[in-house]
Amino acid sequence: MLIVDDILLFPVRSILWVFKEIHNAAQEEQANEAEAITAELSELYMMLETGKITETEFDTREKTLLDRLDGIKERETDLEDEDQEDGEQEEREDA
Repeated sequence: MLIVDDILLFPVRSILWVFKEIHNAAQEEQANEAEAITAELSELYMMLETGKITETEFDTREKTLLDRLDGIKERETDLEDEDQEDGEQEEREDA
């Protein structure tokens, strides 16, 4: 009977695995994007210190980058909250 169950549930498990991989890839991409923004901020600070950009231009570009970084952090916390809720729900269903 276990073999039959495994055969019948294989498509469902495969689809769940694909969705988990997509989710992991999206999280990794967000992490890479955050690192790129942080590097761009560092470069922006260097440009200000060396006098290549004005204070006004720096403020404008910094605000844009910080807003993007905040958006990424919010999405990460939202995803973590959803993952915790899903884990708690699964624990309740198993009990």
